Amino acid sequence: MRVITGIARGKNLKTLDGNDVRPTSQKVKESVFSAIQFDIEGRRVLDLFAGSGQLGIEALSRGAKSAVFVDNSTASIKIIKQNIESTGFENFSKVYMSDYSSFTAMSRDTFDIVFLDPPYKQGILVPALKSVLPLMSEYAIIICEYPSDVEVPESIGGFGISKTYRYGKINVSIYRKGAENK
Repeated sequence: MRVITGIARGKNLKTLDGNDVRPTSQKVKESVFSAIQFDIEGRRVLDLFAGSGQLGIEALSRGAKSAVFVDNSTASIKIIKQNIESTGFENFSKVYMSDYSSFTAMSRDTFDIVFLDPPYKQGILVPALKSVLPLMSEYAIIICEYPSDVEVPESIGGFGISKTYRYGKINVSIYRKGAENK
């Protein structure tokens, strides 16, 4: 796993070993960032269910202003911190060990881009999606990665799916404010 482009281009990122971790594939990551490439510069990013932190780090490498990384695993938090340090983004990053609902309930921050890639088969994608809505800026984007056999709402809280990409058994939907009316 590596940073695709930007100021940390080519930097290798660590990930956890084992079956409990499912990092976003390079192909999916490249496609997601191609789809939002003009929306990243100067934005505030939330990488919820961060895992290794690769999505938030990629956004920072491409010019995001800041990134918040949240995961409830001690091992993931350790890997995220190592990856942030190895890419030199310590001054632009905050890392929280928390479950998604506790973090979103206590956060007073506003975000422009949110990455939601929760563990599959736990039924928490839609509740997590609902929980981030109060934290979104006026022109925010929410990117959700999920199994293709899971249904997500076409619109929710003023956001609508502007595009869904399919990669075998994986879907990625991009929600944009006001897209439910288009």
